[in-house]
Amino acid sequence: MKKTLLIVSILSASMAFSQNKFNVSGKITQVTNNKPIALTSVSFYLDNSETITQTDELGNYNLSIESGTHQLTLYVEGFQYITQKIDVNQNTILNFSLKTDAQALDEIVINTTNKINIRKPEMSVNKLTAAEIKKAPVVLGETDVLKTILLLPGVANAGEGTSGFNVRGGGSDQNLLLLDQTSVYSSSHLYGFFSVFNNDAISNIKLYKGGIPARYGGRTSSVLEINQKSGDFKNFKTTGGLGILSSRLLVEGPIIKDKLSYLFAGRASYAHLFLKFTDIKSTAYFYDLNTKWSYLLNNKNQLYFTGYFGRDIFKFNDNFDNNFGNTVANLTWNSNYNSDINGETSFRFSDYYYGLTLNFIGFNWKSGIKNFDFNYKINHDVNEKLSLKYGLSSLYYNFNPGLIEPNSIDSEINRYQIPHKFAWENAVFLEAEHELNKHLIVNYGLRYSNFKRLGQESINIYQNSNPVDYNEQTETYEKAVPIATKFYNKNKTISTFNNFEPRLAVSLLLNDEQSVKFSYNRMSQYVHLISNTTAATPLDIWEPSGPYIKPQIVDQYAVGYFKNFKENEYSLEIESYFKLGKNRLDYIDGADLIGNRAIEQVLLTGKTEAYGLEFLLRKNTGKLSGWLAYTIAKSLQQTPGRNANEKGINNSEWYRTAHDRLHDLSVVANYEFTKKWSFNAAFVLQSGRPVTYPDGKYEFLGFQVPNYNKRNNYSMPAFHHLDISATYTPTKNENRKWQSEWVFGVYNVYNRKNAASISFRTVEGSDNLTETTKLSIFGIVPSITYNFKF
Repeated sequence: MKKTLLIVSILSASMAFSQNKFNVSGKITQVTNNKPIALTSVSFYLDNSETITQTDELGNYNLSIESGTHQLTLYVEGFQYITQKIDVNQNTILNFSLKTDAQALDEIVINTTNKINIRKPEMSVNKLTAAEIKKAPVVLGETDVLKTILLLPGVANAGEGTSGFNVRGGGSDQNLLLLDQTSVYSSSHLYGFFSVFNNDAISNIKLYKGGIPARYGGRTSSVLEINQKSGDFKNFKTTGGLGILSSRLLVEGPIIKDKLSYLFAGRASYAHLFLKFTDIKSTAYFYDLNTKWSYLLNNKNQLYFTGYFGRDIFKFNDNFDNNFGNTVANLTWNSNYNSDINGETSFRFSDYYYGLTLNFIGFNWKSGIKNFDFNYKINHDVNEKLSLKYGLSSLYYNFNPGLIEPNSIDSEINRYQIPHKFAWENAVFLEAEHELNKHLIVNYGLRYSNFKRLGQESINIYQNSNPVDYNEQTETYEKAVPIATKFYNKNKTISTFNNFEPRLAVSLLLNDEQSVKFSYNRMSQYVHLISNTTAATPLDIWEPSGPYIKPQIVDQYAVGYFKNFKENEYSLEIESYFKLGKNRLDYIDGADLIGNRAIEQVLLTGKTEAYGLEFLLRKNTGKLSGWLAYTIAKSLQQTPGRNANEKGINNSEWYRTAHDRLHDLSVVANYEFTKKWSFNAAFVLQSGRPVTYPDGKYEFLGFQVPNYNKRNNYSMPAFHHLDISATYTPTKNENRKWQSEWVFGVYNVYNRKNAASISFRTVEGSDNLTETTKLSIFGIVPSITYNFKF
């Protein structure tokens, strides 16, 4: 689909004697639903002089015009022209509401973000619209945000049916997931089979892999920004879909026309219903709800409320009961103070809950994390060449590491609460985008963050402040025994950390179609995910920095070459990056992580290093569109001994992290065959992830014991699959509002049995022979989905 392009042609009707310039700003929306035309490249022409800018997420624009009377013509591709005369003798607010060009209605969404903004000093960023995500074939027929970004360079995960994702060699906990700027801690349903993000309710996504602006912080690897749609301000609308395993429904419309709108979206799986016709007494399903309320108070003030609630339910016979999920709420007030300055004030809440019941043991387990967040941000256009963003944030954490309690009167389990942990994270930031000359544009900024670990909590005291001892005889690490404890009252400071985080991005324009960019950013992360699995799981525990756990610090450098060619039909991005990290957690051998009241006794810290080269070639227009992405990369970790007598982890040698992927290739193709039929395909090929296999075995007291040498010294088999889908859109009856489509998909067309795990066992009937077994999750998976809207 053609990229949406906003062109404002301003033809001077009379020459003004004064050469004073004034700001003309406002919002551009659609007549049909009052929704903003957001995040769109804008070209302004005044006396044949062109200025390129972009509307923001609220559809606001801002430009500088010389004083005088002008004839203004505004045109957005896919919308009708507007022409009017304006007098500019002071700073002016001018809003536009555009009517849709019906002939272009079906062409204005796909590929809106594919053309590279050569001038903007923004790199290591990938953008996708909801329509582009919808085009990618995914498992089980469900359109999926997270599965789609895995098709981009520098992004991978642990394999099929796993949650989370890894960016440029970082861990899944090092990604900041934001739903309308609110943190989301668990990204998946059904242990990774579905994303928690409902594509029907999403407007667009933006993934920062590097060059991260100063307004973001708290994670060291990436920022995934997901923006929800606003409800329609004009008409009531319904969108939905019926699939084999799950269905969804979205309703939106006005409460007060052109003033107050709502959006509700719900989604649920129901495969467990088919189990009722079998002898299987188990249940596995999920559901989630999204809402967004938008209130346009006046031209200068808007109020938005976003809500999300999701749960996963697992029940296996009468022995196992598991439920977990996210709750998110966000209240945001946007204010236009004047034509140059607008502000955003937000109050946010996020809650991740995990519950587990084991009836055969007789206990309930509960854990989670809550945070309350205040954020204030100013966007300030100083002049045509300089724009600023500055603000502050305050984030309060409540960690629940775990509560175990009996679930029946005859249970032998005693109630046990690992004490809650509390923390307070504050930050201020300033960033500037500065056009130094027509060839050089710079984005520079600084973020200062402060983190306090707070009481009410007892802290263990150890000899020499070492919670982990080293046994020189066995050359192993062991838990240290506390020599005392110290209690901190509520809100008393236990530990304090301060960090300055500089950010820099530079764009050097070679010509109108190509540029070279460079970026540097330092990121600090004060919360850590305690997990010894290769992929994120719901049972993982978040732990704040404190007396024995230091914040993670990562420095990233990136350089890239960017080019649009053949009149923007194609775009090319080549980037190279290098990352250095410190204070990354590692675990002693045999570490017990669940229900551990003194988690510091099994933790060590090390340093990380990641580097790679990424290629992204896009075809943006025509019947055939898509992209080819390739990454060659390394991700390493080292946990040396704390002194000369300690061997460290892996004999203090560097070893591959669980997220290391040497090669990663993705090919995505979309073909618009006719108005009724379109076809899509995606091919993925990755190097196998690192694993630790035994390199021998020995007999001890009559038992065969495997011997392990170096950590992550082997690789799983290569991972690859081909997915295809076809979309059939029936001819629309002009007298009916009902629109529909059928989506037919096949995941893993050639039935590749990718290994989820490989295990070793003794051959039955033999005392010495060992065989390997491979576990695969998916073979070929067909799907069919019926989508509709009216």
